[in-house]
Amino acid sequence: MDATVDEDATLMLAYAQGDLSAFEALYARHRGTLYRFLLRTCRDQALADELFQDTWSRVIAARTRYQPQAKFTTWLLQIAHNLLIDSHRRKRPMVEGEAAELALANVEIPQHEQPEHALSEFERRRLLQRAIEQLPDEQRTVVLLRLEQDLSLEDIAEVTGVGRETVKSRLRYAMNKLREQLAE
Repeated sequence: MDATVDEDATLMLAYAQGDLSAFEALYARHRGTLYRFLLRTCRDQALADELFQDTWSRVIAARTRYQPQAKFTTWLLQIAHNLLIDSHRRKRPMVEGEAAELALANVEIPQHEQPEHALSEFERRRLLQRAIEQLPDEQRTVVLLRLEQDLSLEDIAEVTGVGRETVKSRLRYAMNKLREQLAE
């Protein structure tokens, strides 16, 4: 366990004991991560805003029951993912919204060898972003958790509530689809 994980658990436990500054520190540290995950996963800003608030409300409500068994980020994203699933069950929102502009440096995007076909870094990121938006929900979620949150397969399995092999399979299919789309 690294220092940040220990510190997050310590902050959450302090918050459970009534230390509001501990919650403020957790919120400041994880709000961007949580919001980007929600926005990129659901592709609807209004829904992302609602789920963002609901997730933090659940964290607040669960503060006295919190047990540092998993990384705080994993626990937080699991709450958000479950709320997202519940939302999809209620009303399959498929609104195409402008997603946050994020660099996914881990993914190589094929470039043509001729200089006139070289894409700017912004254009490559935008192509990748659009390709990710086209993935089926389950595949998009695991890709975002892996590339943007840098979660392990085990952590992704915990967040999404499926087995490690299912996560591995979804990730493999998603990466193949992304490579095909980006090669075009």
